[in-house]
Amino acid sequence: MNALTVFGLIAVTAMLVCYALENRSHWFILAFAMACCLGSVYGFLQGAWPFGVLEAMWSLVAARRWLRTKRLPD
Repeated sequence: MNALTVFGLIAVTAMLVCYALENRSHWFILAFAMACCLGSVYGFLQGAWPFGVLEAMWSLVAARRWLRTKRLPD
């Protein structure tokens, strides 16, 4: 297992954990968006540019959701 594979594994694991915990706090939505950014970087570095593009779009969707949910009263 090389460093790029470990990086991808960490990014996707972070995405999974943050997605599972989104209902606990809006901060997990922001963390999910950041993990999607890492997944996007991994996709581009690996040479799987469609994966990188899709993860970048997921990151934007999650960031928008975070902005919307953080404005709502708790």
